[in-house]
Amino acid sequence: MTSSEISKKIKSLADPERAKILARYFKTGPGEYGEGDTFMGLKVPQVRKLAGEFKTLSLEETKKLLKSPIHEERLLSLFLLIQIFNKGNEEVRERVYRLYLENTRYINNWDLVDTSAPHIIGTYLFDKDRAPLYDLAVSGYLWERRMAIMATFCFIRNNQYDDTLRIAEKLLAHKEDLIHKAVGWMLREVGKRDIDIEKGFLDSHYKVMPRTMLRYAIERFAKEERAAYLKGEM
Repeated sequence: MTSSEISKKIKSLADPERAKILARYFKTGPGEYGEGDTFMGLKVPQVRKLAGEFKTLSLEETKKLLKSPIHEERLLSLFLLIQIFNKGNEEVRERVYRLYLENTRYINNWDLVDTSAPHIIGTYLFDKDRAPLYDLAVSGYLWERRMAIMATFCFIRNNQYDDTLRIAEKLLAHKEDLIHKAVGWMLREVGKRDIDIEKGFLDSHYKVMPRTMLRYAIERFAKEERAAYLKGEM
C-alpha cells in the first residue's frame, strides 16, 4: 500500500456534510488559525482504524501523508508515526522525532498537535536534555509553542512537573487563546496529581494569567475557590 492509495481510500470515505462542519469547527476561514485546511469529513475513530489497517506503511510513505493538504491524511500520518515510534528501537525513534520537528508546518491545528506532541516529542525527550522544548516555547510559530507545553503531558503522567511549570511561565504573556487553553489544561493535569504544586504556581501568577488560562487551570476547583481566583481574592 502506498500513500496515494491510502489517499484514495480516505476520499472514498468522505462525508461532505460532516466536512463542512469540521471546516467551521477547526476555523478554516480567511484569517482564522486553520485557514485553508481541507477536510474529508472522517471521524477520528475511522482514522484510527485506518492507522491499524496500514500499520506497515513505510516511514517515507507516512511522511508523504504528513505533507497532504487534507487534514485527515495528516492526522493519519501522525497516528502512524506514533506507532512506528513506539515499536522502533532508539535509532528509529530518533528518526521519527527528527522528521516530526522538521515538518511542524504540516502539524498545524490543535488536534494534530495534541494527538502527537506528548507521544513523540515528550516521550523522546523524557530521558534526554529537554532544551528543545524551550526553543519551541519561544518559536514564532503558534503550533510549535503549543507543542512545547503539550509535550510535557508525557512528563506530567510520570509525575514530573518542573518543565510544565517553567514553560507555562514562559507562555504567560502570549496572546493566543489556543496557547492559553493548552497551558491551563496542563496546569489542571498537574493539579490532578499534586494540587499543592498547581496552587503554588497559581498563587505566584494567577493575577497576571490570561483569563482563559486561569479558567482552564481551576476548572476542577470548588465553586467558591474558583470565584475567589477569578476575583483576585486568593
